Amino acid sequence: MMPMKTTATEPDLSSRTNGEWEVRPGGMLVQKRDPNEEHNPLTIRVRVKYGSIYHEINISSQATFGELKKMLSGPTGLHHEDQKLMYKNKERSSKTFLDVVGVKDRSKLVLVEDPISQERRYVEMRKNAMMEKAAKAISEISLEVDRLAGQVSAHESVISKGGKVAEKTLLVLIELLMNQLLKLDERTAEGDVKLQRKIQVKRVQKYVETLDVLKIKNSSQVQEQPASRNQEHGSSNTDRPRSFPNSRRSVGNFSSNPAVPKPQQPSTSGKVVVTTKWETFDSMPTPLPAPPSNTIHPKFSWDLL
Repeated sequence: MMPMKTTATEPDLSSRTNGEWEVRPGGMLVQKRDPNEEHNPLTIRVRVKYGSIYHEINISSQATFGELKKMLSGPTGLHHEDQKLMYKNKERSSKTFLDVVGVKDRSKLVLVEDPISQERRYVEMRKNAMMEKAAKAISEISLEVDRLAGQVSAHESVISKGGKVAEKTLLVLIELLMNQLLKLDERTAEGDVKLQRKIQVKRVQKYVETLDVLKIKNSSQVQEQPASRNQEHGSSNTDRPRSFPNSRRSVGNFSSNPAVPKPQQPSTSGKVVVTTKWETFDSMPTPLPAPPSNTIHPKFSWDLL
């Protein structure tokens, strides 16, 4: 029995290449692709149920669930961060693509509100509002500190030149700076706002220390001025000669005539010896002793008060 020869017929690829199929360089036969298909993705219509209402959204098949949430914010009134999309009874992440999980045209999805995300967003909003308020307050405090810093510089220049500043003015300025420091302590901040607050606190403390030094220096200058005046007054008094009045006034307003002391008892010889002790004055000559006499009647002249 003679063997039969069979010849293998090659497939007609020319007809296929002109249609839906193409041959790759490796010899693999694959379906022909449209080069414009990647640039123009397919637009699908999905139905999203929220409560008892259905919303139909036209979206690209290569879009993400996060993009779909943003498109649902308008008709539902929910913030896109407060939404939770369910597909096939499974929550889908905002970064997941629709075509990857099998979302097609006329696919149904369920939208629910996420209370945890909503609460987290409210906390974040409140935190941001507090930060903005703190930043505004610190900015106002900075402007006030700049104004007070100008006064500190002016007082410092006056005192350094030997001038005098009222102590009450320095105390009031210190009190104003301390009030600004208390306002800074009341503000709680984070990040850049916290750094700005720290800078302002250091500025206020520096100005308060400067005013304390100026207050001590100013008080020392005030004490030195009366002392120098007293020295000048004392030197002028020593240069002038002392002058005393002709009469010296004492208690009882005695006259200027010297008082005559009582004589001693007469001796046995009949003569009277009088001893007189006089006060000496710079401007009055020393009086001569009175001559002895047998009887002496002392006379006093009194000024009537």
